[in-house]
Amino acid sequence: MKVLEIQGLMKRYPAFLLDGVSFSLDEGRIMGLIGRNGAGKTTTLKSIFNLVHPTAGEIKILGMSMPEQENEIKQQIGYAGGAVDYYRRKKLRDIVSVTRIFYPNWDEAAYRKYLNAFSLDEDKTPMQLSEGMRVKFSLTLALSHRARLLILDEPTSGLDPVSRAELLETFRFLRDGGVSILFSTHITTDLENCADDISYIKNGKLVSSMPLADFLSENAQAGNGDTLEDVMVHYEKESLYEKLAD
Repeated sequence: MKVLEIQGLMKRYPAFLLDGVSFSLDEGRIMGLIGRNGAGKTTTLKSIFNLVHPTAGEIKILGMSMPEQENEIKQQIGYAGGAVDYYRRKKLRDIVSVTRIFYPNWDEAAYRKYLNAFSLDEDKTPMQLSEGMRVKFSLTLALSHRARLLILDEPTSGLDPVSRAELLETFRFLRDGGVSILFSTHITTDLENCADDISYIKNGKLVSSMPLADFLSENAQAGNGDTLEDVMVHYEKESLYEKLAD
């Protein structure tokens, strides 16, 4: 089943064009969304949530069209990012008591399960949590309303190696349970440890979208490098060389 389908996504700004991006994500898979800063990743993610209005293109989530079925879609998706900042001085229990009101399918048993699994203390405030624990709190909220698609924007940025490893293990566990994940990050080694697929955006255009193993194999055979980092440096360095040569 296609959990996420993006066809011909275009967003025109005065100084930037997201140009005809198309890719899809199957149920129970993790897709890494990569590209350097300014490539169009954030515009793509914001379009999925209808936070920006595309100039053209179509977005379907679980067979439903965004924005026509936005309310139904947002009951089924969740977000977590390294920079998420909740009400910093409110206790977690107070944040949760408000959040659950917006989700008719809130699962209290699931909430308690993830709260305990992530060792989250409801009496603490977000400002008392580490960056890794804040991401886990975001995941807890998303999974407590049974999100089937998670959008992760730099969730491991700034974390220590142990915290990153714990989160990657969590992502693999969720995938094995049928949750689909779109994972945008610059830490390419994280994707090599958990991603099934890769979509690479460069200068507003999709370079490639395919299984990670195939992406690495094709680029290794072409002499572009053996790792995601090597491949990204190869593609982006070419662009820089062209500019310097002009």
